[in-house]
Amino acid sequence: MNVHEYQAKELLAKYGVSIPAGIAALTVEEAVAAAKQLPGPLYVVKSQIHAGGRGKGKFKELPADAKGGVRLAKSLDEVALHAREMLGNTLVTIQTGEAGKQVNRLYVTDGVDIAKEYYLSLVVDRGTGRVALIVSTEGGMDIEEVAHSTPEKIATVVIDPATGFQPHHGRAVAYALKLSGDLNKKAQVLSKQLYEAFVALDCDMLEINPLVEAADGQLLVLDAKMSFDGNALYRHPDVFALRDESEEDAAEIEASKYDLAYIKLDGNIGCMVNGAGLAMATMDIIKLNGEFPANFLDVGGGATTEKVTAAFKIILRDPAVKGILVNIFGGIMKCDIIANGIVAAAKEVNLQVPLVVRLEGTNVQEGKDILANSGLPIVPANDLGDAAQKIVAEVRKVS
Repeated sequence: MNVHEYQAKELLAKYGVSIPAGIAALTVEEAVAAAKQLPGPLYVVKSQIHAGGRGKGKFKELPADAKGGVRLAKSLDEVALHAREMLGNTLVTIQTGEAGKQVNRLYVTDGVDIAKEYYLSLVVDRGTGRVALIVSTEGGMDIEEVAHSTPEKIATVVIDPATGFQPHHGRAVAYALKLSGDLNKKAQVLSKQLYEAFVALDCDMLEINPLVEAADGQLLVLDAKMSFDGNALYRHPDVFALRDESEEDAAEIEASKYDLAYIKLDGNIGCMVNGAGLAMATMDIIKLNGEFPANFLDVGGGATTEKVTAAFKIILRDPAVKGILVNIFGGIMKCDIIANGIVAAAKEVNLQVPLVVRLEGTNVQEGKDILANSGLPIVPANDLGDAAQKIVAEVRKVS
């Protein structure tokens, strides 16, 4: 789960992290009122969407030369102008894709006189199973280019969970940022605060970009992105309460209601599979045969007719889907039960696209018989390779 910048900063502030003053706003009037509560005379009006690259982003509804999603304002009138142009419009960034995201809320912050920008993030290193701090002296909007062109400017500090954060980790971060004196000490303190927040809140990712050295000697978190382990949210009802469903894919929200793991992709073949590993293999073999999966969808080990029907509806909600491949390995979940669910779901949704089904496992013959006697144009497959070849062929017939 992701949260907005202002929400991330509110969470980090509880761990002592230094952030500029700021207030969230949903309307132009609230944005102006927020600015009036800040010291000024310089303000920053920031679009709040779950995507990076906002500063370089462009609004679909505004001229090409219009400013991006993060703007400076030198007066209350400018705050109002920026708020009017942002709210309700669609911001397209490098992370949103061409569709962009509608801006429904803003974050008005106090301006900061920036002396230097840095980059600092925390992620879970899947290779080691440890938390890693990623540090660079080259913070700001071009960090992706830094990673691509000059990776030597990025340092990594890995923390052993058995020991947790130690003073030498803080010193390593400060050294990587090339800070000295009081700023060096502040960087050590900050890195510990961020690590504590990361672990305590079960984060997947915490990114500070930019971390800035202000002209008055402060070390401030100017922007913050946080994502959380969805499997651990039951431990954090306060974090879960920050969820903004308007920022999430509607199909993914619907899938979560039926305990379905669904992620929309850009292809044209819908996939319904049980087991994440099998789902990944299914998507790979579709690509191997020259087409692309439209989704990842894992119905889990206890699929019911209701869940299968919901899965079909979710897949078919995507207009790009030209065919569906069902790939089920029946263990605890018996193939005959799945077959009945497939037949019932196909009839209920009045399926109009090709459907290829591969069943294997417990009661497989009974399941195949149910599909064969259903009266529906279901194409059976003997194995995964056969299934992929058949669904690709069927889709290309109707394309």
